[in-house]
Amino acid sequence: MSVQAIIEKLEKLIVTHEQLLDLSKEKTAIVKEGNVENLQTVLIKERKILQQITQLEESRQKEVEDWFANHRLTNEEATVTNLVNQLSNNEERKAIEESAVRLTETIVNLKQQEQLNMALIQQSMQFVQLSIDLLSPSLKNWNYGKEQEQSQINRSVFDSKA
Repeated sequence: MSVQAIIEKLEKLIVTHEQLLDLSKEKTAIVKEGNVENLQTVLIKERKILQQITQLEESRQKEVEDWFANHRLTNEEATVTNLVNQLSNNEERKAIEESAVRLTETIVNLKQQEQLNMALIQQSMQFVQLSIDLLSPSLKNWNYGKEQEQSQINRSVFDSKA
């Protein structure tokens, strides 16, 4: 397995993560609008992209493992970082490092965007809960009339037995 194949997998992962980031930004706008139907559509698209990412990541891991196996470096953990350390070709090393950094930056941006989405959704849920609490009648207002007048015994401040 060649280093170029690993770089191509990293580039595909970057493109797919960028698609997911764009979809996440779209999801933010939809959550702000409160459009549930569009949110469901975006979630379906998101699920498909996540499946692609999973397949690409498995393929990338296999490429890296195959590279280590072909170079008889089985005692090392088959990661991109270890691969970079093993490469003697500076151009390949630089290309993999740049791709890995871009992928990491995209993932960090995606994580921040998803945290924003989660905060917006939690805020929306709190608003819905508050609305439900305001619209549902409280137990105190179920009975008409004066409150707790029947259950209290009239007591005088002074003892009248004297």
